[in-house]
Amino acid sequence: MAASSLLELCLCYLAGHVDCYHGDIKTLPPHLKDRLFKLMSSQGAITDTNIGQVLHPGLQVADLQNCKVSDGALRQLCSCRQLRKIILNSRKEDCFTVTSEGVAAVAASCPYLCEVELWRCRAVTDEGVLAVARNCKLLQVITLSGCVAITDAALLALGRNCRLLHSISFAATQVTDDGVVGLVNGVCSQTLKEVHMDRCQFLTDQAVEAVLACCPQITILLFHGCPLVTDRSREALQDLIGPNKIRQVTWTVY
Repeated sequence: MAASSLLELCLCYLAGHVDCYHGDIKTLPPHLKDRLFKLMSSQGAITDTNIGQVLHPGLQVADLQNCKVSDGALRQLCSCRQLRKIILNSRKEDCFTVTSEGVAAVAASCPYLCEVELWRCRAVTDEGVLAVARNCKLLQVITLSGCVAITDAALLALGRNCRLLHSISFAATQVTDDGVVGLVNGVCSQTLKEVHMDRCQFLTDQAVEAVLACCPQITILLFHGCPLVTDRSREALQDLIGPNKIRQVTWTVY
């Protein structure tokens, strides 16, 4: 117990003084780098400048949601070919420093990615999502909430390529019914369980009905804050969903 506590104290100290121990951190074994990465990330201490010190080829999770990083950090993550999960940006503020170029670079280098979360990354366009869809065949979870630059093309690409996809969020984007219909009629129609499409101003009842009709495994469906959705969607929920099938559903009555 004492040894473990001492180790944690040392790692906590290192997390707060990475610039003073540049060479020492680089020589740490992978399991300690993973713990240091997690500590630094929780403190928002990882930057484009120091991320290279805590990376190693076997890194599987890059949780950077509290850190202000850019494409420069993503380019360094390309060396981590075993990466399974990447989380960028918090849900509280917009990010403009991560672009499609950085996302595409990671997607091309990390084929085992299962989860990609791009909260409010306003500079990520369809090109970044297309790169993920084409290169990450094991993708199961993708979050595009607040990525206002994406269009239906992003959803169509995911529908064409990601047959393991079970959770997707594209809340507060500019997508239309065409994108949703293309997604849920794609190769992931039988695996999709969770769809967050709330606060999308262009979606109508057609999008809601398409999800219900094409995705038999759906258990979470959020479409609140969509001003063009009417009471018809509520009726579709009653008609198409059996008892106890959906665990969570939200909509707004206008």
